[in-house]
Amino acid sequence: MQPDSGDRKASASAFRELGFRQTINQLLEEITALYRADNTPWVVGYSGGKDSTATLQLIWMALARIDATNLTKPVYVISTDTLVENPIVAAWVGRSLEKLGQAAAEKGLPLTSHRLTPDPTESFWTTLIGRGYPAPRAKFRWCTDRLKIYPSNRFIAQVVKASGEAIVVLGTRKAESQARARAMERFEEKRVRDKLSPNGKLLNSYVYSPIENWTNDDVWTFLMQVRNPWGFHNKDLLTMYQGASADGECPLVIDASTPSCGDSRFGCWVCTMVEKDKSMTAMIQNDAEKEWMLPLLELRNELDVRDETSGKRDDRHLRDFRKMNGSLQLHNNRMVHGPYLQSTREYWLRRVLEVQRHIRSNGPEGMDEIELISLPELREIRRLWVVDKHEIEDSLPRIYDEVLGEPFPDGRMDDSLAFGADEIAVLRDLCGEDQLHFQLARELLDLERQHRSMARRSGLFKALEQSLRRGSYDSADQAAETALRRRDYLGGLREEDDEEDLLLPLEGLTANEEGSARA
Repeated sequence: MQPDSGDRKASASAFRELGFRQTINQLLEEITALYRADNTPWVVGYSGGKDSTATLQLIWMALARIDATNLTKPVYVISTDTLVENPIVAAWVGRSLEKLGQAAAEKGLPLTSHRLTPDPTESFWTTLIGRGYPAPRAKFRWCTDRLKIYPSNRFIAQVVKASGEAIVVLGTRKAESQARARAMERFEEKRVRDKLSPNGKLLNSYVYSPIENWTNDDVWTFLMQVRNPWGFHNKDLLTMYQGASADGECPLVIDASTPSCGDSRFGCWVCTMVEKDKSMTAMIQNDAEKEWMLPLLELRNELDVRDETSGKRDDRHLRDFRKMNGSLQLHNNRMVHGPYLQSTREYWLRRVLEVQRHIRSNGPEGMDEIELISLPELREIRRLWVVDKHEIEDSLPRIYDEVLGEPFPDGRMDDSLAFGADEIAVLRDLCGEDQLHFQLARELLDLERQHRSMARRSGLFKALEQSLRRGSYDSADQAAETALRRRDYLGGLREEDDEEDLLLPLEGLTANEEGSARA
């Protein structure tokens, strides 16, 4: 659910010119005409928020006007669950989708609901805990594509493949922000049909935004005056927004000076793209019955690691000084750190499972089986740790058992693993406090094991060489010194190359090229 962050001051009500009833009636006629104009299926984006709810209600109302014999093409209602949505909102959307599907079937409308989720190999926890990607930030926002865009685009691409085209109906509005308005206006200029903009992400799909000129207050006016046709109460939606507002109010708007409801943002409870999760904080503060969500907020704040003095994000102490591929990178004479360390990833896994256990024990009815992290995600995390990262001690089942008090559902991951817990302990003792050399020895042993059963082991020596290069440092400080020396050395070579370029022969150039080269 992605409500807006406040309307632009200059926005005027879409109902001002014709009035509420006539404006809505005119819009329903527009939707009806667009639906009947061709055989292209529609895909309606639904987050459960006010904008998408208003849009879906308009689509429903328009379809209800059409004779059953003319309801010839499908309307797919899709909702993308990132698997890390605010639990209150996720439950709301889930119930709404279920009721929507039932009501559409009873009414004979060609609406079907579809809950989309990211692939377990691309989920938030698989990427952060499994691969070790640091929590999302402005310059490394890896979450949106994986969690939201890819699942919806896959669905739309399937519709396009089956039908040749698709019309995507969204609740986007120009009044949401200056950036949104500019983007929508840019695509308006490329419209091939009235009201249909090209989809910048997918070929042969077009975007229709029926409430693009509505203000925030227009949306609430519509939702409060028009009953939800699939039986979900819009006043409950208003109450949810009210609970997520810092002042706990959603006042009746009577003039331009009255602040409107809806400035809160419902999103992923793990989101570190904002400094503070204001909506979840407000929910907990406004309702004592939602105090069970406090561990979620605490874990989110832990993920957003910041320096106590400056307040700026700084999680380098939790991350490897090497990049994912083992390379070293400098920026302003400082090492650019890579993925989370093994100890950090194990800590985040433990914390997620602890919060899940707490909510199951202390949450309200319906939360006793909540999955903050699913079994398919856990399996993929385990595979990434053991196979890709060579962490052959296979610590995930142990952590799972210690936190939840029950064995991990799967057995031993690989019967060919040469080292068990006792052997790993011996290897640790042999390496002493030298964690880097322990990691190198463990990786070399696992690489040899992985190639042992192969008929041709041609890739073994290359893999060993890469491993030795990655593990050739005694410390992060030594690696930083090496990177600085390498940069200075390569910089000197580039300067020498530039001088030599001035002395290169000019044979083979045209007269114009020779003159340009000499100049």
